[in-house]
Amino acid sequence: MSIDAEYYLSVIRDIPVIIKQISDNIIEIQSDARVINSVLIADYIKSYFSFEIDANLIFQDDFRRLNPELYSLLTSYFSLRILRQDPYETMISFMCAQGIGMHLIRKQIGMLKKNYGNKISITLSGKEVILHSFPTPERLAAVDPLVLSSCTNNNRIRAKNIVLAAQGVADGKIDLQALSDPAIPLAELRSTLCKNPGIGYKIADCIALFGLGRFDAFPIDTHVRQYLGKWFNSRTALRSLTPANYLILDAEARTLLNPELAGYGGHILFHCWRKEIKKLHSF
Repeated sequence: MSIDAEYYLSVIRDIPVIIKQISDNIIEIQSDARVINSVLIADYIKSYFSFEIDANLIFQDDFRRLNPELYSLLTSYFSLRILRQDPYETMISFMCAQGIGMHLIRKQIGMLKKNYGNKISITLSGKEVILHSFPTPERLAAVDPLVLSSCTNNNRIRAKNIVLAAQGVADGKIDLQALSDPAIPLAELRSTLCKNPGIGYKIADCIALFGLGRFDAFPIDTHVRQYLGKWFNSRTALRSLTPANYLILDAEARTLLNPELAGYGGHILFHCWRKEIKKLHSF
């Protein structure tokens, strides 16, 4: 939640925090808690904002040599960070987000939190601000999908799939902790996630990238397809995004970027494309 030009308020692992950006690599955190998820808050936040990732590891010498103009354009976006978010929250959020714009996505997630999360009070500049935590798996698992559809733009199928996913996490059938093992091959991880209704390749890769710390996962949507076609002359990007073409594009992306950080690089390319080429302003 953005309060003004200086501060953002968020709930991270049920801990309310006030965030102020000082520079590209320095942020100020205010919180009554000393630890988040049993880790000292300073150490947790460094990992949460993935401060250890250097853009020079993503866009290596060959990329810079072959794409000098594009690389120059991208440098303005190197301060972008992929947050290491809670995997369950990430899964539900991306299941909500299929095929809709950022404004509606934020609205839907806000409704989920307000209707089914816990209310949390935090004080900023002497004023009380009310936040809401993300609803627990058990809470969402018990919601009637018809009722939940008010939070999914009246999409009942999507609401049903979200309830099923929450039930899977609640009863242990979807073991996100086990899936966070970096030794699991990405194809196996994607295949496991895709066994759940409402999760296809793109959402599985988003869960992996943003929720499971798999910076090698490379989610592909319309914008990604467009920049692969325009900037990298991919013929596959001109075709419809079938599951087969998705995997071909995924493989192509790994020849352009450091394979271990392909998703991180894709995230920077994605936002550069949206803002510089498509002239979109929202993130």
